[in-house]
Amino acid sequence: MKTALITSTGSVAADIVCKSLKRMGFRVVGCNIYPKEWIVESCEVSAFYQAPPVAKSDEYLDFMKELCIKEKVQFLLPMIDYELDLLSINRTWFDEHGVTLCMSPTSALAILRNKKKLSDYVAEHCTTIKSIPTSFLCDIEQLKWEFPIVCKPNDGRSSQGLQYIHNLAEWNDFKDRVEKSNYIVEPFIDGPRIVVEVIRDAQHCRTVAMVRRELLSTPHGCSLTVLVYEDKALENEVKQLADMLGIVGDVNFEFILDANGIYHLLECNPRFSAGCKFSCMGGYDCVENHMKCFMGEEIEEYHFKHNMVIARKYEEFITATDINVDYCKTNG
Repeated sequence: MKTALITSTGSVAADIVCKSLKRMGFRVVGCNIYPKEWIVESCEVSAFYQAPPVAKSDEYLDFMKELCIKEKVQFLLPMIDYELDLLSINRTWFDEHGVTLCMSPTSALAILRNKKKLSDYVAEHCTTIKSIPTSFLCDIEQLKWEFPIVCKPNDGRSSQGLQYIHNLAEWNDFKDRVEKSNYIVEPFIDGPRIVVEVIRDAQHCRTVAMVRRELLSTPHGCSLTVLVYEDKALENEVKQLADMLGIVGDVNFEFILDANGIYHLLECNPRFSAGCKFSCMGGYDCVENHMKCFMGEEIEEYHFKHNMVIARKYEEFITATDINVDYCKTNG
């Protein structure tokens, strides 16, 4: 039985990833910075470990290496962007110890995890897709766009640090408060967010793409209700971009659809999205086919069925009982 390690079991996609891996016959190991009882998915894996935060990079890497050896991990699935960043530049040890990092190559991640680089790359190499003009805050002497504008970290995730600036006073205050070298500035484009989930099988030269429109989402960008639909032109453009970038496995590109029906590329999340289960329910098992990309197996073709609205609900579970009152003080 093959063993797969899921990091960050508290991520929204962890539930469907864990279920799909177990259905495929994997033994699933999980880790999270919080205690097992605090995260439902942590209670549903074969073995769980409390991990140090990825911000403590040396400690995190030592932990991962020891865990892979102890649990004989063969496939490692990073679930959040900062883990991708760290693991991507430390691949050698995992390669030497037979641990497959289930994520795109370093060359692709260097562009995908850098919003400015991705915008520039698309503008230069993939002109069928409209990128959003992007400038580093430190390079702006005079604004070339009208308010409102969008400011966010160049390597950010889940809308962390994102701010909308509505006037000159807010702009001047913002510039005085943030680290200019890592912030980017873009014009604001109004419209719904569109997600194109892509799975690319480099070995067998097959790429599939699925489109969904956010109808409801949390302030941090987690989709709650979506419309799954077909847009062949957009799908083909994104598949071409994925091929050009050398993506492997599952990633998701985000767009803004403006009032004129034009898609503007916002960014790419080079791992399972929070809406991964929507794509699975829409007719394509993203998790199984993602794993096939790293197991040398050919991914399945995707056949669109019909438009559908899919909504997410929350559910509660009891994960522990008879807990000492000091438990939270110790683990909080």
